[in-house]
Amino acid sequence: MSTPEQTDGLLGPAAIRELAQQLGLRPTKTLGQNFLHDANTIRRIVRTAELRPDDVVLEVGPGLGSLTLGLLPAAAAVTAVEIDPRLAALLPETVAARRPDLAGRLTVVEADALRVRELPGPPPTALVANLPYNVAVPVLLHLLELLPTLRRALVLVQAEVAERLAAPPGGAAYGVPSVKAAWYGTARRAGNVGRRVFWPEPNVDSGLVALDRHDPPPGDRAATFAVVDAAFAMRRKGLRAALAGWAGSAAAAETRLRAAGIDPSTRGERLSVAEFARLAGTSPVAGA
Repeated sequence: MSTPEQTDGLLGPAAIRELAQQLGLRPTKTLGQNFLHDANTIRRIVRTAELRPDDVVLEVGPGLGSLTLGLLPAAAAVTAVEIDPRLAALLPETVAARRPDLAGRLTVVEADALRVRELPGPPPTALVANLPYNVAVPVLLHLLELLPTLRRALVLVQAEVAERLAAPPGGAAYGVPSVKAAWYGTARRAGNVGRRVFWPEPNVDSGLVALDRHDPPPGDRAATFAVVDAAFAMRRKGLRAALAGWAGSAAAAETRLRAAGIDPSTRGERLSVAEFARLAGTSPVAGA
């Protein structure tokens, strides 16, 4: 009798190790290489992504192809961005061997996702990825800014990072990643993933974060993000003190806070992204 792995082509632990041995690959922490090898986890991620048949999926860090093989049947196309040239070269071969009927849906781009400026083929509509933990937030924010066609994202990240990305204003985990992600969409926790489904096992737990795109608040993104960075650089202080450097002085910060309708004694973790945008849009104080 055929196993699920044999019928849908997904990679199990033995296949993952065989492919790694074929490349002489030793996963590196530098590139955040922790490869998924559990078919049930792959299926759960694909279900949670809620893809449409016409979606063009962007996958970052496909590695040995575990998630790629799960995504291909669920979407019109998958564009996989891989920084490791050995993995980028092997991925089309793996897909052709295990799912030859779907090989034409795959495009592999050998590149650093943080430095990508354009992608071949039709614009991606969904981001689904097991992101390298050491660059997960910068990669997510970069791609959301670069690709306005992305209507939805589902990313697997370190559990602590998942909490931060999905945290609402006022929570202990709310901070720079929370606010910047909220500029692009509404983020929520979409499940937990244990350590044992990876090879090698990471020393942290993982979590899924789903983000549904919405229009950004009125205002300038770069100016808003500059205020956010300043506010959380000294998060234990009220905004009057924390934003003194940004505004030119504590008095100037207070003037701009009051102009935005914000109590100067409030801390940054109490403000929504819309309030940060409104604050960024206030006029600088002359002579500050």
